[in-house]
Amino acid sequence: MHNPKWCLFFDFHTMPTCPDVGAGFDADAFTDRVKACGVDFLVFPAKCNMGNAYYETKVGMRHPSLQYDLLGKMTDACQTKDIAFSAYINVGLSHEEALLHRDWTVLSPEGYTYKPDRLDHFFRQMCYNTAYGDHLIEMVKEVASGYPVSGLFLDCMLDAPCVGVECVREMKRRGIDWTDDQQCLAFGHESTLRMARRIADAATAIKPDLLLYFNGVAHEDQTDTGTYLELECLPTGGWGYEVLPLYCRYLRKLGKPLLNMTGRFHRSWGDFGGIRTEASLEYDCRYGLANGMRATIGDHLHPRGDLNHAVFDLIEPVYGRLQELEPWIDAATAVTEIAVVAPQETFADPHNHQDRNHDALKGAARMLCELKAQFDVLSYTMPWSGYRLLILPDYVTLDDVASEKIKAHLAEKGAILSTAWSGLDPNRRRFVSEDWGLTFVNNDPHDPAFYRVEAPLRRAIADMPHNFYAPGVAMEARNDTEVWARVVTPYYNRHWDGEHGYLYLPPDKLTEQPAVTRCQNVGHISHAIFSSYYNCAPVPLRHLVAALSRSLLPDPMVQADDLPSFARVTVMSQPRRRMVHLLSYVPERRGATTDMIEEPIELRDVALSLRTDDLPPQRVYVAPQGEALSFEVRDGYIHTTIPHVPGHAVIVFEQ
Repeated sequence: MHNPKWCLFFDFHTMPTCPDVGAGFDADAFTDRVKACGVDFLVFPAKCNMGNAYYETKVGMRHPSLQYDLLGKMTDACQTKDIAFSAYINVGLSHEEALLHRDWTVLSPEGYTYKPDRLDHFFRQMCYNTAYGDHLIEMVKEVASGYPVSGLFLDCMLDAPCVGVECVREMKRRGIDWTDDQQCLAFGHESTLRMARRIADAATAIKPDLLLYFNGVAHEDQTDTGTYLELECLPTGGWGYEVLPLYCRYLRKLGKPLLNMTGRFHRSWGDFGGIRTEASLEYDCRYGLANGMRATIGDHLHPRGDLNHAVFDLIEPVYGRLQELEPWIDAATAVTEIAVVAPQETFADPHNHQDRNHDALKGAARMLCELKAQFDVLSYTMPWSGYRLLILPDYVTLDDVASEKIKAHLAEKGAILSTAWSGLDPNRRRFVSEDWGLTFVNNDPHDPAFYRVEAPLRRAIADMPHNFYAPGVAMEARNDTEVWARVVTPYYNRHWDGEHGYLYLPPDKLTEQPAVTRCQNVGHISHAIFSSYYNCAPVPLRHLVAALSRSLLPDPMVQADDLPSFARVTVMSQPRRRMVHLLSYVPERRGATTDMIEEPIELRDVALSLRTDDLPPQRVYVAPQGEALSFEVRDGYIHTTIPHVPGHAVIVFEQ
């Protein structure tokens, strides 16, 4: 099986009381529509989160109203039409089996086998250290040996602390304090990884080339078990439009085939009556392709098997247009010069996108996208070498190993832009390197804290006190450190004194306390400006970062100053050519919670400059149409103008 490229993913979670599961399903008609979309890889359930099986199982529980082998019909039809088939097996949830085997469930530290919120998907979770683990392995073997599957999608493998007797006895035996919340959770994490290992071993013993993905296991924890990776991201289903730009730039560094999983739902999984706009679905797919991800779209099959032709009518033209770009996206890799370093442990939980580390990273990703920067996102375990600029957003403290990476980067004449507590040791007492040219004093006591720029920044930022809208650090600059902005204190901090609530907080005095500094190749901003940008998007902070980063990186890979801030630019590469993707879409907030894309934003006469990097082109054209563009090479850049960008354009610079 080649790596999946054009994929569909189907949920099929059915209540045991559903009277007619599969009664109206026509596998041939269904796969005809799948094939018409140009799909080469289909994920379809063998066992759902209710614990029901949809095949002739001797181990599990087939859905009581299903009268035939649904999985068998699907795999046969897919095999006939040359569609690779991956069987979905829910590992972490199995509600019907848990109902009959309470001894198979996680026992929470509070003593619950059922969590109080009975309408939460995860109100029952399965314990892999009980007999359920062996039971699940037998079901995996049934599917892998009994059906012509190319892969397995193992779902809901989330860590859970368990104090059931099996877990407690093992923890006691190994000297783990089962009463300590952190140790208990760490054991739960270990149990999840052990289950993934057992599944991988059992499945590949039967079919060595199976494609495996463990949804819920941290992506870097799948190095030895998963064969490809997916990013589940439904923008209108709770993820929002800030997750994909961050995670695509992180996951593509892990060196595995990568799928961008979006969905057809207006809201989230199981929204049977909701459907995305064509522009919003296409934007998700195009954004992934522009960043080295292949596409997969999720749906939820009606339990009777009714074909929802409207969904296929949505997907087919979107995939049809995108598949015309195949020659320019196949095996394309990102070309970058900046790396955003994530705080340690940021990506340990693949479903946590909401903590302060993620806020800082999403703010950094958004800002850099608006600035048309070409960047990756790196974890602590990845190499940090080979980049011209490292950005450490807000909370990136540096242990001994990370400090050595920083030292090596600076020795190679690389630059650093850091903010707030980034650059400090893990105890937050000092900057780890003299290269910062700074002394850490304390956490900044001012609330709010303002800054006023000095001469180097006044062309970019209005000469007035600006609010950081975020906490930060107080620091002192060495004599050889340039100070580009200083802190302005408020008259008083935000507080309640027993008589007054201090809410009107004008700026008072300009201090000598540095707010923005540069020392050789290191620039630092004293406050958590990336978190601030994520939370309230003050544009002067983007101008601040733009000016500081341009001083550290004076010749960026892409120059497109006339593009609107909402436009996105990425550079991809294949042998002897580079592709610049231009995307022009605006997610607009509608109502209380929903960001909507209803149409692309057309752009005209877009001036674009790509640094030559000793790769002068023989021709420049628009893919897939082949429309030639005039260009000239001067001052180290290839300059061209694109007459029309209808939401997405791929500009090819071919040697």
